[in-house]
Amino acid sequence: MKKDYYEVLGISKSASASEIKKAYRKMAVKYHPDKNPDDKNAEEKFKEAAEAYEILSDGDKKARYDQYGHSAFEGGNGGFGGFGGGGMDMDDIFSQFGDIFGGGFGGGRRQSRGPARAKGSNLRIRVKLTLEEIANGVDKKVKVRRKIQAKGVKYTTCTTCNGQGQVMRVTNTMLGRMQTAATCPTCQGSGQSIKSKPSEADANGLIVSEETVTINIPEGVTEGVQLKVAGKGNDAPGNNSISGDLLVVIEEIPHETLKREGTNLHLDLYVSFSEAVLGVSKEIETVNGKVKIKIDAGTQSGKILRLKGKGLPSIERYGTGDLMVHVNVWTPQALDKKQRKFFESMLEDENFVPNPSNSDKSFFEKVKDMFS
Repeated sequence: MKKDYYEVLGISKSASASEIKKAYRKMAVKYHPDKNPDDKNAEEKFKEAAEAYEILSDGDKKARYDQYGHSAFEGGNGGFGGFGGGGMDMDDIFSQFGDIFGGGFGGGRRQSRGPARAKGSNLRIRVKLTLEEIANGVDKKVKVRRKIQAKGVKYTTCTTCNGQGQVMRVTNTMLGRMQTAATCPTCQGSGQSIKSKPSEADANGLIVSEETVTINIPEGVTEGVQLKVAGKGNDAPGNNSISGDLLVVIEEIPHETLKREGTNLHLDLYVSFSEAVLGVSKEIETVNGKVKIKIDAGTQSGKILRLKGKGLPSIERYGTGDLMVHVNVWTPQALDKKQRKFFESMLEDENFVPNPSNSDKSFFEKVKDMFS
C-alpha cells in the first residue's frame, strides 16, 4: 500500500506551497542517488518524495488527492492517474525537478546520462457519462486526432550540441567564471535533428492521424475528475522520444429522475392520496434497473425511504451509497361534486384530523437518522 503523500514529505495537509517545496528539497537532497550510490532503499525514498511533490505541488492534483486519495491517480489498464501511471524513471525525475535540486546535483548527473527524452504535448478531451455508466464503470471508445511521427523520417545527431541535448554556457560573475548547462535550442534537448522527411510531414516530422482509443473509466467517478491515458497524446520528434498523454475530463449527464449527492442518490416519488391512505407497491428506477418498494398504508407526505446500497460506488472503493426515496402525496386539485361532498363530510371526522403521534419524527430528525 502506498504511503500518504503528506507523510512521505513529513508535512501537514495545511502546508503552504513554499513549505511543500522546502520539505521536498530536504528529502531530495537527503536521498539523492549521488549521495547514496547503489543504495536501493534511498533511491526508492527519492522516487517516493518526487511522486509526492509532483501531486502536492499542483493545485488541481492536490485537491483531487485530498478528496479521493491515491485512487484518484490509479486506474489499472487505462492508465488512470497522474504521476504513477506513466512509470517515471530517474531521468524523468531529474528533468522535471532539476530546478529543485540546484546546480550541485542535477547538472552533472544529467550531463553524464546524455540527452533528455523529448516528450510530446498532452491532449485533453471531455467524455460524457450517464449515472448508469458511473455506477458500473465503462470502457469508452473515442476518436482522437493526434500527431504521430511520419513513416520515413530520418534523424541525425544534432550538430549544435553533438547529441548531448545540452549546451554549456560560460558567464563572468563577481565570483569568477561560471559554467552552466542549458537545453539545446536547436533540438530542444532530444540530441537529434531531422535529416529527411516525407513532404506531408511538418517541420518536426509529424503528421496528424485519427485513432480510436479505449478509455477504461472506473466506477464512481465524479464531475470534473480528470483521468489519464498514458502515451496517447502527441508524439515528439526524435528516435528516443516519448508520446504525451491523453487527459480525459469527466462530464456527468443529468438523470431524468435521480439526483446525485456524493455517493447517495435521491428520488422524488409521487403517490396519490388514495395510495397513501391504502398503501401500495410501486416500481421505481435505480441505476441498476427497476425495483419494487412498498408504501405502507397511512404513509405521510415527506416520508423518506432509504434503500441501502442502491446509490453509487465510492471511487475509493469504500462501499456504495444509498437511494433516498422522498414520498410526496399528491393532493387532488380539481374535484367533482361527488368527491367534494365526500371530503366535506370528512372535515369533522377524527380519522382525517391531523394528529402526529409521538412516534412520528420531524423532518430534521429524519435527516439526522439518514446520516447516522
